[in-house]
Amino acid sequence: MTAEGNRLSGKIAIVTGAAGGLGGAIAQRFQAEGARVFATDITAPQGDFDPAMAFHHLDVGNEESWRSLMEIVCEETGGVDILVNNAGVRGPTMALTDVDLRDWDDVIRVNQTSVFLGMRAVIPQMIVRGGGSIVNLSSIFGIVSVEHMTGYHTTKAAVRMMTRNAAASFGAHGIRVNAILPGVIDTPATAGHSEQVRAERNVRTALGRRGRPEEVAAAALFLVPAV
Repeated sequence: MTAEGNRLSGKIAIVTGAAGGLGGAIAQRFQAEGARVFATDITAPQGDFDPAMAFHHLDVGNEESWRSLMEIVCEETGGVDILVNNAGVRGPTMALTDVDLRDWDDVIRVNQTSVFLGMRAVIPQMIVRGGGSIVNLSSIFGIVSVEHMTGYHTTKAAVRMMTRNAAASFGAHGIRVNAILPGVIDTPATAGHSEQVRAERNVRTALGRRGRPEEVAAAALFLVPAV
């Protein structure tokens, strides 16, 4: 990766789940590269969030919430060049037979429906603008499985296929759609792992350590410069 500069100068980006963790790292990297970033989340920003960055409340699983955000973005900037669908939840870690339907529906809404709503919201005006770039955050657990985590596995696999479908459907309009499938990343979401779990996951990882949010941010940057 090149040093921070102006690769995204003049571009308009929406990043979901950007109050911290991966989304926060992606939003801040994009801003450092010259993009105007609309950082969104359902919770307030955490930690060292850049106060100069625009932050907007967004319930990613709610159609009206997306409509309201797009009205703001389009009124202020004219449209979106980049969308990063990062927001997600882990959901219950229990056997499929024990999962409550309400918990199942919530994981589907936040991890899967949100990606559908986000892409549906931005693609029409990306077509008008002559192209754009969408990056969806799937997961290594979208292609491999461990015990339980049924909802998480299911939704992250679905994100992979939605990404493929959107790429095939809208590539002719100059819209790039890609997915990143991170392994275990060192974020607040994984901070509660026991030392035993940390050690087991590290052994299964080629580098012998957890990934870092800034590494995922660099991968996201790699996927968007041609917009």
